[in-house]
Amino acid sequence: MSEEQAAFDRLHPAVQHHIVNSLGWNGLRPTQQAAVGPILDGQHCILLAPTAGGKTEAAIFPVLSRMLSEDWRGLSVLYVCPIRALLNNLEPRLSYYFGLLGRRVGVWHGDISDSIKKRAIKDPPDLLLTTPESLEGMLISANDDKRNLLLDVGLIIVDELHAFCGDDRGWHVRCLIQRLQRLAGRRIQVLGLTATVGNPKSLIEWMLPGQATTVIGDGQSGYDADLTIDFVGSLENAATVISRLHAGEKRLVFCDSRAKTEELSALLRDLGVRTFVSHSSLSADERRQAEKAFAEEPNCVIVATSTLELGMDVGDLDRVIQIDAPASVASFLQRMGRTGRRKGTMRNCLFLATDDEGLMIASAIVRLWREDFVEPINPPVTPWHLVAQQAIALILQHRGLARAELEAELTDLFFDLDSNRISRIIGTMLSRSILWEDEALGGLIGLGATGEDEFGRRHFEAIVSTFNSPLLMTVLHGRRELGFVDPMSVRANDESAPTLILAGRYWRVVTSDWKSRVVHVEPSENRGKASWLGSSRVLRFELCQKMKSLLIDRKVPAVLSNRARNRLDHVSSSFALLETGKTTVERTVAGKRPEWRWWTFAGNAANFLLAEMMTFAGNKSITHDNLSIRLTFPAKVAEGMTLPAELTQQGEKRIRQIGKDLKFSLCLEDNDVSSVVKSRLLDWRGAASIMEQTMVVSGEG
Repeated sequence: MSEEQAAFDRLHPAVQHHIVNSLGWNGLRPTQQAAVGPILDGQHCILLAPTAGGKTEAAIFPVLSRMLSEDWRGLSVLYVCPIRALLNNLEPRLSYYFGLLGRRVGVWHGDISDSIKKRAIKDPPDLLLTTPESLEGMLISANDDKRNLLLDVGLIIVDELHAFCGDDRGWHVRCLIQRLQRLAGRRIQVLGLTATVGNPKSLIEWMLPGQATTVIGDGQSGYDADLTIDFVGSLENAATVISRLHAGEKRLVFCDSRAKTEELSALLRDLGVRTFVSHSSLSADERRQAEKAFAEEPNCVIVATSTLELGMDVGDLDRVIQIDAPASVASFLQRMGRTGRRKGTMRNCLFLATDDEGLMIASAIVRLWREDFVEPINPPVTPWHLVAQQAIALILQHRGLARAELEAELTDLFFDLDSNRISRIIGTMLSRSILWEDEALGGLIGLGATGEDEFGRRHFEAIVSTFNSPLLMTVLHGRRELGFVDPMSVRANDESAPTLILAGRYWRVVTSDWKSRVVHVEPSENRGKASWLGSSRVLRFELCQKMKSLLIDRKVPAVLSNRARNRLDHVSSSFALLETGKTTVERTVAGKRPEWRWWTFAGNAANFLLAEMMTFAGNKSITHDNLSIRLTFPAKVAEGMTLPAELTQQGEKRIRQIGKDLKFSLCLEDNDVSSVVKSRLLDWRGAASIMEQTMVVSGEG
């Protein structure tokens, strides 16, 4: 008997019947086959498969088999997704699978009406599609029926696990799993679904600390792909190319900003192309209508931001087109994985670079992928603000806790953090009246007056979410949105105005509104070599280093159009001074003054630290970007220097400004806030790697 047949035979007979007769399948895919045994045996698993690789069915078929064989009743399965749109998209498919077997699926999130939620409480579905925020809302609700709905849960599926674990929501999901196990009084089996990641085993082990876990699949779908990189020079030219290519086919075009998405869609419509749009600023109804229409039409284009990067089903795609490039190999694989589903077709991606930066990033991403590199997902460290959030959530869930009980629960949830610091955070929250200890009730801790004022509105809506918007600032020229900038690139208002580079142009910062996270700019006369450098995008160390390699050897493992090849040669020729394994300091001129530029190719997070080091060495008016640091005198003084243990006064000021925007910062001491921000925005490892390289000074004197 083959392994595939053996796996299929372990499924419940009713599930087997419907796979063959209702779905018309001839067999299981490799990941689906490999998942059957471990899931039926109750193991915690992380399932890897490329986008559209059948991860959902790999989990659902054995889960349905267990549900039937073990006669699970009530709400027994939670299916957690990062975005509501994905829940809505999954619901018809899962409802069909469950309906074939006489079981039901429900959806619970902020857009679902109270009447539907009341029906779910009265007559629970077998599986509930939801978000972490909605789960938190159920746990802390004053309505016991919502919390009691979760008592029978025995299995949790976390879809798009990689989308959670790279930020604070991963910590939130980890805490929710532990709290749900305590509520149910039993071990809950957890299945994580993810596309290709560089560290799947460590990811699931972090999510389920101290428990045995299994990795299923490898997420790889080989290197057979039709990849082309073209240089078009502008969004207008990109629209023209799209309008003339692949007529009669369904095309998904990714852009890196909402503004660019709207601009491109308008250009395509002007050219007579049937075009739809999807991005986060549209209402949920508008997005659903566009995605539904796109899924049903054979000859059209949908222009989207990363909203369609996750596992949304928009039908069978013929082509994926990327304007410029995503910021990671993982995103590229997610997007390209939208294609090549049909038999006899191949995955494909056409990059249309509108500027030199887009060309270089696209080329570097493809090369990293060909070299078997996919970014590891590393949960952020020192989540002290999450400790505060969970403290409030636990108090609301239990209607008050003694201090010893609260400390014990938090220490258990965050066992890998310093317990003394957790205790100190509780003390800070008590001293600021965020929490209140009632001596009359034996020291029971509840929410204090400040806590009620800050977090009590709309049934404690602020508590259910662990995050604000990403730590980025919107850049405006007048009313026109140019894009987003890493806040570490924006100096405090009392410093000399920095220069940013967006849309291939230099911009001088006029004002920085940290409260609103808005930067107002005006065109700058400042010019220099390679105006594409200095991107506002946050690029990883590995990606920047690969861009340097491309500038040196010009090797791109993809089809380059003549325009792209000529442009790559042009850009590379201006960087002839670069050497492998070394950093270069180049003499430049800004106006009438000489300047020096240290080409590190280390990424913005590492370059901030290196710029801090140079400030300690006496440099003035230093600015930095992903690839370089501008200096006021030759940087050879950096040889023999070490990275500073502390930041400069201005560096600390910038950290504090960013920290004010951190959710739950009111609950923390300043040093805890700074610790959270620094751990997320600074790359000590990348900076240290640059310090190990030999520095070469070019053009001195």
